Amino acid sequence: MQKVLSRRGPRRTSRPPARRDTRRPPRVGPQAPPHPAEHFTDLLLLVLTGHRPAVWFARHTRGHAFEDLLWLLAHRPLARTGPHPRVHDIGHYEPDSGVYEVFARISVGPRLHALAFRLARAEDLRWRCTAVDLDGRTPRETEAP
Repeated sequence: MQKVLSRRGPRRTSRPPARRDTRRPPRVGPQAPPHPAEHFTDLLLLVLTGHRPAVWFARHTRGHAFEDLLWLLAHRPLARTGPHPRVHDIGHYEPDSGVYEVFARISVGPRLHALAFRLARAEDLRWRCTAVDLDGRTPRETEAP
């Protein structure tokens, strides 16, 4: 008796062959959203380094924060060329419910910068930056009255 070969050939499917390896990649669950301090540090760095325009950040501000940011861009911008800024440390203090005072250490090449800003939760439950400072006193303190 002769063996009859199938005319269709080997089975073709769109899925990969069965896995024979018993190791499994780790299961990744849903990621928790970043803390507002970390999120706003990233946003401010994009503006202070010139990767985003200042008006892009305007909707995240309230009070004098946008004017402070414009002053910082004019007088103390971070390096727009050369090494990318690196965040070394972020910390925050909660003086009141719905308010964070945030500080971050940022290096650009060999130089270390101090970034400080204040976040407040608005009526629409979104976080808004209400003050920002880089490497020293706030812009309103440096101007003569």
